[in-house]
Amino acid sequence: MGKNKRLTVSELKRAVGPDFERLLEETAEALNGARDGAIIADSEEVVRDAMARFRRLVYERAVQLKAAAGEAAFSPSDRCDGPPPS
Repeated sequence: MGKNKRLTVSELKRAVGPDFERLLEETAEALNGARDGAIIADSEEVVRDAMARFRRLVYERAVQLKAAAGEAAFSPSDRCDGPPPS
């Protein structure tokens, strides 16, 4: 994924699949646990918080995948610790 390799949807799906399943479970639990006539009041905040956690997790995993691929794209000889040659 370095300069030429892009992060793919399938890579990201593999990285967050179980977390997505958990998000759906939390959403269903929140809605099913809500009182009749109070579905939104009882579930909205729970689902919003679960979505926020998932959003953060997806972004973190995407950045980690991209960074890991970037590290693999460079060989040690490509790195320069000093000033560029004159």
